[in-house]
Amino acid sequence: MASQFLWVIVPYLALVLFVAGHIWRYQRDQFGWTSKSSELLEKRQLRLGSLLFHWGILFVFVGHVMGILIPEPFYEALGVTEEMYHALALAGGIPAGLAAFVGFVILFRRRLTVKRVRTTSSTGDWVALGFLLVVIASGLSSTFLNIDSHGFDYRTTISPWFRGLLTFRPNPAYMEAVPLWFQIHILAAFGLFAVWPFTRLVHVFSFPLRYLQRSYVVYRKRMPKQAEPVNRAK
Repeated sequence: MASQFLWVIVPYLALVLFVAGHIWRYQRDQFGWTSKSSELLEKRQLRLGSLLFHWGILFVFVGHVMGILIPEPFYEALGVTEEMYHALALAGGIPAGLAAFVGFVILFRRRLTVKRVRTTSSTGDWVALGFLLVVIASGLSSTFLNIDSHGFDYRTTISPWFRGLLTFRPNPAYMEAVPLWFQIHILAAFGLFAVWPFTRLVHVFSFPLRYLQRSYVVYRKRMPKQAEPVNRAK
């Protein structure tokens, strides 16, 4: 029963909140659909932390797509062996994970130590940061703990389970032998998805496509107001 709840009900509940929450947020709070940038409050730490965090997360996301969504037979058909895949995953995953983690630490420290940034932080900011901390730390820990080439193979457990979620045929039995750090990483990620629509993370889906079709903004010089003629008639 616990396995069914954790690996079937919780993921679908998080995904429902993720989709429905974004729809609700867009309908009710379009003016709040923003990253609420604090660049004007502090720039130096933001520039470095944001660069490391966003590029690290981007490469981590690509690695997750390659490892979870792409089935193992596809790599076998290309001649990629288990050892080759493992080495490639470590070579790309560790630098990307470390960059994301270092960037997150810089941004988190900035939010704690810069008074103006801390004052303008909302409850949603701290909730999102908490989930991000657990997701990144547990993911990086799982990578280092699985650095042995004969370690846990998530492509035969987590990958088919996750693809089963997408096809509405989840099998929680795949997750029974998954190490604890991987389980924490996955549950924290679904927790992040659940709160995502109610935080500033919605800015990830903000694409200014309307700017491509909008008319140019025309600025005209304001003409000085002419004085009205004085009526001297008596």
